[in-house]
Amino acid sequence: MILETIEKENDIKNVAPENWNRLAEEIRDFLIHKISVTGGHLGSNLGAVELTMALHLSLNLPQDKIVWDVGHQSYTHKLLTGRRSGFENLRKYGGMSGFPKRKESECDCFDTGHSSTSISAGLGLVKARDLRNEDHTIISVIGDGSLTGGMAYEALNNASRLKKNFIIVLNDNNMSISENVGGVSKYLNNIRTADKYLDMKEGIYNSLMESKLGEPIVTSIRRAKSSVKQLVIPGMFFEDMGITYLGPVDGHNINAMIKVLREAKRCKSAVLVHVITQKGKGFAPAEKHPARFHGAEPFDVETGLPLTPKTKSSYTDVFSTVMCKLGDRYDDIVAITAAMPDGTGLKRFRNLYPDRFFDVGIAEEHAVTFAAGLAAGGMRPVVAVYSSFLQRAYDQILHDVCIQNLPVVFAIDRAGLVGSDGETHQGIFDLSYLSSIPNMHIMAPKNKWELSDMLKFAVAFRGPIALRYPRGEAYDELREYREPICFGKAEWIYHESDIALVAVGSMVKTALTVRDALTKRGYRCSVINARFVKPIDTEILDEAVRNHSILVTMEENVTSGGFGEKVRDYLDENHPETKLLTISIPDEYVEHGNVEILRREVGIDAKTIEDRILKKYFLQEDLIIEQR
Repeated sequence: MILETIEKENDIKNVAPENWNRLAEEIRDFLIHKISVTGGHLGSNLGAVELTMALHLSLNLPQDKIVWDVGHQSYTHKLLTGRRSGFENLRKYGGMSGFPKRKESECDCFDTGHSSTSISAGLGLVKARDLRNEDHTIISVIGDGSLTGGMAYEALNNASRLKKNFIIVLNDNNMSISENVGGVSKYLNNIRTADKYLDMKEGIYNSLMESKLGEPIVTSIRRAKSSVKQLVIPGMFFEDMGITYLGPVDGHNINAMIKVLREAKRCKSAVLVHVITQKGKGFAPAEKHPARFHGAEPFDVETGLPLTPKTKSSYTDVFSTVMCKLGDRYDDIVAITAAMPDGTGLKRFRNLYPDRFFDVGIAEEHAVTFAAGLAAGGMRPVVAVYSSFLQRAYDQILHDVCIQNLPVVFAIDRAGLVGSDGETHQGIFDLSYLSSIPNMHIMAPKNKWELSDMLKFAVAFRGPIALRYPRGEAYDELREYREPICFGKAEWIYHESDIALVAVGSMVKTALTVRDALTKRGYRCSVINARFVKPIDTEILDEAVRNHSILVTMEENVTSGGFGEKVRDYLDENHPETKLLTISIPDEYVEHGNVEILRREVGIDAKTIEDRILKKYFLQEDLIIEQR
């Protein structure tokens, strides 16, 4: 196999050009079979194989730099930089990340995971290069989906002023721009990328700029030709910003890619190379269902079907069902997503109520302020978003929603530890950053029935309110505990004495396991379902303090700013004698891996919690009694 000869960066340059297509086939076959076992982002990587090969053939890594927007499509890059063996443990705890990681390789120049960041990061690397008087190539790769994010345009606006080379590769796998390209524009593009044309263009530019009247003449020529180009050349939006546009080029044609990259490297400015690719290329199920294979679970290679079919409904499924029922009941409910109708469960709502569904693209900031406008206009907006992505819109939540106290519902999916996607995707900060905002209110359900009840409560609430729930199967026990949702009120699940476990959302299930273990040891243990993180139920805390010697808060959120801190502040002021143990995630980033492994590592699993309670409050006392 040719792939086996690639053991480090730049080894691809030893592969004969006539073998490039064979290598591309081997890479696709390798990725399909490995990801079918480990799971991972398949579709985007299959679509970027030749593009990545062309970049590696055109660059000298790690001196030259590639910034991958989001990083979903970096698997081929990892293969070509000698990390083939890492795919055995891809996205597993202690194994190779599914995203670029600087600590993993010198060839990963910038950590990514969220969208629309690569142009800003690349521009920073360009400026650092120039200030240090260095001479290497910087390329930012961004997808057409990521180009819907406003941050990308902020970066383009600044990049347009560059007088040094900076290459932006637009990986367009949706073909939304190239459909408008005709024969004339293709012909003109071929002329514009030809060697003689660029040589002549550069020579005339240099000669004119050396003369006193050079700059005005150059400006006039540019204005004159732009009026014609606007009619027939794609990419004039970028040209009008001052960014040279090259393309579109077939992203699966390695020779064509190498040619256009060679010309792009000669530009003394920011240049955008428009590349057309097919998401999921080379694997029929992924070509037919690209959304399903964006982030795939382990699957059967022959059929493309998951190896472990879903048997129980997820929290996302429950949210989806209730949203559809509420949409039927209230004609003023509207739903908003940032390019994730499938992931957030709004696809069914979109099909039923297309006029009340809004997909704003990868633009969380816009989604939130757009929702604020809808609320100000008399609608009841529900913003469905992953926890990790909502943090991108913190200012809009604070400034546009909460200052005005507008009734916007935030349905926060994948709250807590999410597993294999790692640091950039763990939803472990939302309780902290949301609870710091005045007028914001936060709920977390213990099971699927409470999610349904809380969503109904939220859409009727007349102010900003967030409902956070975890990824995966919905907890379907404790159905008998279904008291009506009352604002700011928690509920007793078990009401005993000695130890009170006060759990938030997903941690209620863990609290029940801890209680069982402590009960077997002879301790009496209560369980309180917090329900609300903001405001906290101070009355139930007052009651718990009266007949419990120890309170234990439990949450799937970082310590700083979390639920436990709020309880501690209240107890310190009102019941300073009370013993309190806060169980939360340490204030650190949590890497990728199986969720159960991660819960043990960060100390929020049932066994660790049981051990911490016994060690801190009981084992020492029992030992003293025995010694006496």
